[in-house]
Amino acid sequence: MGRFDKIFEIPEDLEKDIPKLTILNFDRVYIENYVCILEYQDYFIKIKMKNGIVNINGIKLLMNEMTKEDLIITGTIDSIEFEKFKE
Repeated sequence: MGRFDKIFEIPEDLEKDIPKLTILNFDRVYIENYVCILEYQDYFIKIKMKNGIVNINGIKLLMNEMTKEDLIITGTIDSIEFEKFKE
């Protein structure tokens, strides 16, 4: 973290473009700073992040909003699994 960031107390996730998942209830996931979508079905979505892979399992999953860096997934979310890359 740089001096500027310490002075203004900028959160680390904003400084480094690290992946961030925000889960809202059991029907919405907001993903920031993803790399690419590896697989997309209405019951399973596999997303590559900079430090691993996120698997989202559910029913009627949709990618409602998508930009180059952010993604919103809606539907009935049953589980979310993480596969961390080995360092």
